[in-house]
Amino acid sequence: MKYSAYLATGSMITLMQSFSKIKVVTHGQEQIPSGSVIFVVNHFTRIETLLLPYHIYNLTHVPVWSLADHSFFEGPMSGFLEKVGAVSTRNPDRDHLIVKGLLTGEANWIIFPEGQMVKDKEEVSRPSFFGLHRGGRRAAHTGAANLALRTEFYRKRLNHLLTEDPAEAERLMNMFQIENMMPILTETTWIVPINLTYYPLRARENVLSTLADRFARNMSERLREELLTEGSMFFEGVDIDIRFGAAIPVSESLADPKITQDIFARRQINFDDHLPSLQVMRQKAATLMHRFMADIYSMTTVNHDHLFASLLNLLPSSEISEIDFRRRVFLLTDLVPDKTFVYCHQSLKIGQVALLTDDRYHKYRDFLELARETGVVRRENGMLLRISANLSAKSEFHRVRIENPLGVVANEVRPLSKLLRQVRWMAWLPKMLVRHRVADVLLRQASDQFEADYALFHRIGESKERTVGAPILLKGTSRRVGVVLVHGFIAAPREMLELASYLHSKGYWVYCVRLRGHGTSPEDLATRSGSDWIESVDTGYAMMSALCSRVVVGGFSLGGGLALDAAARISGLAGVFAISPPFRLQDISTRFASVVTTWNKMMDAIHCHGATKEYFDIIPERPSINYTRVPLAALSALERFMKDLEPKLAHVTTPTLIVQAHGDPVVNSEGTALLYNRIGAKEKQYVPFDFDRHGILAGEGSEKVHAEIGAFIGKL
Repeated sequence: MKYSAYLATGSMITLMQSFSKIKVVTHGQEQIPSGSVIFVVNHFTRIETLLLPYHIYNLTHVPVWSLADHSFFEGPMSGFLEKVGAVSTRNPDRDHLIVKGLLTGEANWIIFPEGQMVKDKEEVSRPSFFGLHRGGRRAAHTGAANLALRTEFYRKRLNHLLTEDPAEAERLMNMFQIENMMPILTETTWIVPINLTYYPLRARENVLSTLADRFARNMSERLREELLTEGSMFFEGVDIDIRFGAAIPVSESLADPKITQDIFARRQINFDDHLPSLQVMRQKAATLMHRFMADIYSMTTVNHDHLFASLLNLLPSSEISEIDFRRRVFLLTDLVPDKTFVYCHQSLKIGQVALLTDDRYHKYRDFLELARETGVVRRENGMLLRISANLSAKSEFHRVRIENPLGVVANEVRPLSKLLRQVRWMAWLPKMLVRHRVADVLLRQASDQFEADYALFHRIGESKERTVGAPILLKGTSRRVGVVLVHGFIAAPREMLELASYLHSKGYWVYCVRLRGHGTSPEDLATRSGSDWIESVDTGYAMMSALCSRVVVGGFSLGGGLALDAAARISGLAGVFAISPPFRLQDISTRFASVVTTWNKMMDAIHCHGATKEYFDIIPERPSINYTRVPLAALSALERFMKDLEPKLAHVTTPTLIVQAHGDPVVNSEGTALLYNRIGAKEKQYVPFDFDRHGILAGEGSEKVHAEIGAFIGKL
């Protein structure tokens, strides 16, 4: 193999990857030892045969060749695979090449023990007779373990023969073309398990498959399926998590007396000789194989599709409501990082409340689309109907990954016993308990989030008491309607307490949301954006929808805008109300700013990239609740949110109430009227009040506003 060709091809792979949407993330590379290494890897498609060797080379700076299934060398890919150091499983010299490369230190090797793929991963780490599992399915191959043992066998034998029989040592050195004995004397042989996890797992018609269909005559079905999978990954994007496991020393497996007797034998031993210890070596290889395959499968990087597919597979009934299904997956996302000891895809390490609201990251939508396309489920009136016969991955793998990739995904979870127990438990949990647990989890997450933010950003003499900024839940007497209240900019949940108490007195459940960055200090607010505030509102809605049959969302000032944003995104809201919602940032009066620092200066500053002043002092309307400093970064975030909200107003179709004071010194009532006109709801109401202040939810006359809101909710 030509080293220059290997490097040149690797450079081309790097260039190809830069143009593709493939994102590779490596984990645990610090566990790669020095010495001779066989990397054993789970197998999915031809793409890892191209990418993995060069990624490992960049980590170790040692060339990496790979052993690939002979079918991969069919067609136009053959020459390219050879240039990246791939050797066919049907190459008659393959074993000798591998042992030679490991002994000399010329290269490490990648071997895919599954061959084309092990179908039933639950059984792969269980020892069995004749290498077979139930139904006659063959387990992973022991070839990688055999080659590692043979490499270490000859290493130990050469070390022994150098002093005991130099002539035989020289013969073996010539047989393996060993010119430098230093690697033989100082290194050892290792097996390093690697797990590759792809997300998302999709196979669609793409540029490669289309061109192949048009120009490649007599193309095999196998090659076409490879192009479907690889082309989708290359052009549509996929995350590939490469996870290295703990290195397994091979020398420990050679301690058996029968093996050591062959190592120290004085007779000549050629590469393909039948050794007396062969049966013991095979047993040791099988033990190693089961060990590293268990390690490989235990390192699967769990993602949303794993949770969706495995839960769907284990449901006791073939029918489930979509919201109940999504709630169960949400609960699994809360359990996965901490309690099941599995590795998680990065998308599971952030807030998951969107699964319960608008699915804005399309995790559920993409899963459902694939499930419907492949005939796994039908969707009828908000219900999912599972077609059990289609959720199996025990047919020929290269076909099932195209025809039913969700069966493959569900199969990947089977060796993760702790996660599987959680999924099975979640599948059988009664629907009412699911709702209660969702509410408990969201309430805990909001509380923990506030406590963490308060501890991190608390400023003595400036931050308010904890009770001002903490979220508020008031339990009602009926679960028919729940109300989510959202406070305004630079305020806190305490701002909504008077209205919350009034609604609670009418029997409603009420939850006062804390928007991220509020109730702590301006330094916290300076780090937040509109997406953080949307997440806060969604948490409140998702919690209340788990507690009550119908949910109304309402807010004051910025909170009103956030309530309208929620109504535009989330289907199923019973109603929405907004008190003094600003339409555009420019509509807010100059009286919002102090005399010294005018509003116009603040507006100029947020559009001036060279501005050095990060905060402006203000005179707040409610000093016991509001911040007295405004971060310019937060003001910019507010402006961006309001610009994004404007085109969404037409999508607000739920019953809507807009309340505005004519003499509001902060929000221009003409702008609020314009906002009202943009709302798409057929049932909408604009109620003006003759007040000359912004904060109309507290103080003189506020009971009239409370009553108007109560009447609106009562009609719903």
